[in-house]
Amino acid sequence: MACCGNCFCCRCCCSEGETRTPEELMILGEIQDEEDEILPRKDYESLDYDRCINEPYVELLEGMDNKKAKKYEAVRWMLMFAIGVTVGLVGLFVDFFVRLFTKIKYTLVADSLQQCSDRGCLSVSLLELLAFNLTFVFIASVLVLVEPLAAGSGIPEIKSYLNGVKVPGIVRLRTCLCKAAGVLFSVAGGLFVGKEGPMIHSGAIVGAGLPQFQSITFKKIKFDFSYFRSDRDKRDFVSAGAAAGVAAAFGAPIGGTLFSLEEGSSFWNQALTWKVLFCSMSATFTLNFFRSGINFNKWGSFQLPGLLNFGEFKCPDEDKNCHLWTVVDLAFFVLMGVVGGLLGALFNCMNKSLAKYRIRNIHPKAKFIRVLESLLVAMVTTVVIFAASILLGECRDLYSPTTHNTTLSGSEDINSTIRQFFCTNKTYNDMATLFFNPQEAAIHQLFHQDGTFSPVTLSVFFLLYFLLACWTYGVSVPSGLFVPSLLCGAAFGRLVANILKVKLGMDIYPGTFALIGAAAFLGGVVRMTISLTVILIESTNEITYGLPIMITLMVAKWTGDFFNKGIYDIHIQLKGVPLLEWETEVEMDKLTANDIMEPNLTYVYPHTRVQSLVSILRTTVYNAFPVVTENRYNERDFMKGNILVSNNIHFKKSSVLSRAGEQRRRCQSMKSYPSSELRNVCEERIATGGEGEGERGEDLLQQMLERRHAPYPNLYPDQSPSEEWSMEERFRPLTFHGLILRSQLVTLLIRGVCYAENQSSATQPRLSYAEMTEDYPRYPDIHDLDLALLNPRMIVDVTPYMNPSPYTVSPNTHISQVFNLFRTMGLRHLPVVNAVGEIVGIITRHNLTHEFLVAKLRQHSISV
Repeated sequence: MACCGNCFCCRCCCSEGETRTPEELMILGEIQDEEDEILPRKDYESLDYDRCINEPYVELLEGMDNKKAKKYEAVRWMLMFAIGVTVGLVGLFVDFFVRLFTKIKYTLVADSLQQCSDRGCLSVSLLELLAFNLTFVFIASVLVLVEPLAAGSGIPEIKSYLNGVKVPGIVRLRTCLCKAAGVLFSVAGGLFVGKEGPMIHSGAIVGAGLPQFQSITFKKIKFDFSYFRSDRDKRDFVSAGAAAGVAAAFGAPIGGTLFSLEEGSSFWNQALTWKVLFCSMSATFTLNFFRSGINFNKWGSFQLPGLLNFGEFKCPDEDKNCHLWTVVDLAFFVLMGVVGGLLGALFNCMNKSLAKYRIRNIHPKAKFIRVLESLLVAMVTTVVIFAASILLGECRDLYSPTTHNTTLSGSEDINSTIRQFFCTNKTYNDMATLFFNPQEAAIHQLFHQDGTFSPVTLSVFFLLYFLLACWTYGVSVPSGLFVPSLLCGAAFGRLVANILKVKLGMDIYPGTFALIGAAAFLGGVVRMTISLTVILIESTNEITYGLPIMITLMVAKWTGDFFNKGIYDIHIQLKGVPLLEWETEVEMDKLTANDIMEPNLTYVYPHTRVQSLVSILRTTVYNAFPVVTENRYNERDFMKGNILVSNNIHFKKSSVLSRAGEQRRRCQSMKSYPSSELRNVCEERIATGGEGEGERGEDLLQQMLERRHAPYPNLYPDQSPSEEWSMEERFRPLTFHGLILRSQLVTLLIRGVCYAENQSSATQPRLSYAEMTEDYPRYPDIHDLDLALLNPRMIVDVTPYMNPSPYTVSPNTHISQVFNLFRTMGLRHLPVVNAVGEIVGIITRHNLTHEFLVAKLRQHSISV
């Protein structure tokens, strides 16, 4: 039996006797390549950014005058402001409790250490620290068990969503609650994770939820306002929410806007840019207002713009020879960018191996195994921190605070966070100062502490933090990667500054090298350029750092890209998400649309019986169906050997054989239909045509091609295609009229939109746009439909509800054009229509993934 395709998933099923080349199996997702990479999964759906301009939507537009349009636009701006304010409040909640729990933990443990230093009871202090950290991490892990999508930073999932992939449950309210509560316990539990990444995910969830005016978690929250209930509007609000999350995390509204643009949004315009920036500003100033009032008791002072603030980089007024950086330093910054790219590539490679190990050996097991892994990581991290601070720290001279950069994000100065464990007065334990502080305070120490850190301390700190952060990212707790990467890179940069200043006697500003080191390592890990440059500039509030930061990030990205992808792209690939890059490779233009399209189509007619629609919906997993009619007038041209149409024959040859088998499968599934009439029809067809159709397929095809003209079965506008058509009669050129989604068909069936055989289609009930979108985003499933309530002989007119003018391409369109149209317009399905208006195939996201195109290109090269 020939392959039977899937117009969305492109799956194939073959008989046991058939064999496939490795390239074909790779295309079908049935094997993995030599490096055991995870191929894109076929169960991810695409978002549909293109509007369905059907009759209910047109009626909605006709009923909207300029006054109402301005009203909806005003509502959109109000929602952007509400999203920004809400994201700012979420950040305030996370920051407040992280600081509270961390302060309680470190205060009690520090007091215990101070008391035990004379009596030798350090084990008690270690047990206290373990009790705090294990309790907090256990709570975070349990929250992830409640909602597994709350694990990790959420940036790979949000990047996938903005790229046009529907990740189920990723923007649910329950995910946001578990994420926000879990990340504060993860950070307070001493894990080497940050809260900035989860803030981006939380912001995206807020953006997705508020404009819908309904909640699935809290079903009583449901308002009758359906204007923004579409994938197009939802993605715009998710973009704004993600940008607001970045703005709240770093106090960088412009950086947040650029992050949302750079990291995945397929479609963008000027109006959306302005709205996203407004939303980011709202989040930044909301968080700034409340944090400044709470920490300084000066409401309205706006002194703390983000959760992470790098402080002010400024030379002492009395030092006239001091400079933040010079042209000579740029050479060292480039070298640091190279090293940062190498270290980032190593980090990503190690983390990828750990993630694969977890996928194969931990995730398939019982859920409590994931909790045990999280507790193991927390225990090892706690023991390492404690042992390194007590045994490896050196006592360094304490410099008196200068008149600048002494303020942390709270109300204390920088010297208030030093740790003097087992050191005399006017000295401090440099290792304990880095380990026994919140990560933000440790970053401030590396950026602004005038006292020196031992090269041995910085080297050991960097090595331990590198290994533990790599191990931690991926465990089943909410976790971010920005702050651990910044802290790791800052230690590397401060180490370089120590070597240049102490060993070589160069006059440099150590804080600048710490900042560049942080940028180099972070850039080597995440491979962001434009947005990360602006985020770091806004966080430092120093525009003169723009050039060195940009150069460092570019060099780090180029170096890292030589070895592997960024950490978020790696985790997207490990999840099997079919992500579309910005553009295809040049060599892909050797392929055309008919090389990659799915030719085996399941279609519906403008007027189709209920029994046929139910059969199609129950026996396929497709998410869209072409609406077609048989093209009797073009059959003579169809037989003349025109190139485009002869290609049509080539692609439909397999469909002739597969449709017979597909019809048998439909009848088998429909035997459970309550109507005895339909059961009898199915049984008769199986008895008469079930056997031998595959064997006769080739002969029937040849006979059909030899016939110059044959009478078509009568098909009047208000009649359904006859179920008694033979396979020969069903194989006709198909004139394309539009696309209709699965969700629309199910909605029509559930609401009883149909008419009787002896009536006109004008008697069919009409649904409004609000009724069609009432169940968005979780439309009912066909298997939830009570078939006993349906009359299988009734007819459904789908033409008012289909999209009559979707984007289409011709079979000879080159891949670069297909790819740019699909990605730029945010499409879900792209029909391939020949010169005479006949549909010959359909292209979906899975037909445009890099893996699929590479396999098709290999297959093309072999055939050539």
